[in-house]
Amino acid sequence: MTSVQIKGVPEETHAVLRQRAARAHQSLQEYLLGLLVREANSPTLDEVLDRADNRTGGTLGFSQAVQALRDDRDRR
Repeated sequence: MTSVQIKGVPEETHAVLRQRAARAHQSLQEYLLGLLVREANSPTLDEVLDRADNRTGGTLGFSQAVQALRDDRDRR
């Protein structure tokens, strides 16, 4: 497993994170690792849209479908 080091964390931020870790009955390292793992496992909106754009099987591309929806909304 690899390590990550973050320098320059503001004191207030560090204090809040330590308090949250304590309330969760975890060390600061365990708490931060959990945050990082959850963040990495949650796709960003761009990642979701890229995956949707790369799917096959439909007759209309994702970008075209978005444009069609926008055009339809503009007509209302």
